[in-house]
Amino acid sequence: NLTSEMFNLKWNYRSILFFLTFLCYVIIILVNVCVVLTIILNNELHEPMYILLCAFCMNSIYGTAGFYPKFLSDLLSPVHVISYSGCLLQAQVLYSFACSDLSILALMAYDRYLAICRPLEYHSVMSKKRVITLVCLAWLTPFFIIAVSTLLASRLKLCSQYLNRLICLNWSIVMLACFPAETIINSIIGNITIGIYVLHSVVIVWSYMFLIKTCVGSIENRRKFMQTCVPHLISLFTFSATLLFDVIYIRFETNNLPTTLKYFVSIEFLIIPPIMNPLIYGFKLTKIRKKLLSPLFLLIIVIFCLQPLKTPF
Repeated sequence: NLTSEMFNLKWNYRSILFFLTFLCYVIIILVNVCVVLTIILNNELHEPMYILLCAFCMNSIYGTAGFYPKFLSDLLSPVHVISYSGCLLQAQVLYSFACSDLSILALMAYDRYLAICRPLEYHSVMSKKRVITLVCLAWLTPFFIIAVSTLLASRLKLCSQYLNRLICLNWSIVMLACFPAETIINSIIGNITIGIYVLHSVVIVWSYMFLIKTCVGSIENRRKFMQTCVPHLISLFTFSATLLFDVIYIRFETNNLPTTLKYFVSIEFLIIPPIMNPLIYGFKLTKIRKKLLSPLFLLIIVIFCLQPLKTPF
């Protein structure tokens, strides 16, 4: 078993933190489920841009499930221990979640590039079948890539059971290895993975270079850009900023940071993007906003969310 670092708070403060964390998790589930159901239940939203958004929100639900239930349980427990297999599973979920997010953001950027820069080819290139295939690849490819890193980490003999973070990550586990020479292959695979997802970032930058160039000379294209690309850019900035802070914290860990700030930086990618993204898209994209504000659809959402609460008694 591995011992995870936890807030050294009195019970009443921990209870407040539990309530705030639980509320945050409920909001994340609610806003993401609302967007997912809005898209699934409305045939007119079965278009590439909305399918990708649906996948984006589903990925947020998957990723946060790897953190919040365990964290909430730890807040109510005097002992903060996670099994080695549980730690590896959490690392697998969190890494694959972050990599899938970047893959889907790259697909969104490419989708907007085709829609605005090559509109005549858009529907033939981004057919519904092809988009679904790309979404499956955006989920499965990171899962299997990260699974290789997780399996490599699982073979290491650890000389410490203490994790100095709130969450399990592959790098944190590898740093506990008794023999640094055994971690060389982990570093190589890690750098290859980073390289793969740097290429995703290149695709995003390349797409937006052409988007901006195309939109400069057309009022209509500028309108499309503002309506559909701005939410994507905000999501991209939020994701990049939170991930950058976390990577800096992992690689250049420092004891100079206040404890509370260290905790927040280590989990901010599980708080800010999963809440902001569905809200940004929900308010900015007209079709989704209209459906979300429809009284009948709100009733369907409420019934769906309350369904699991029913009991046979």
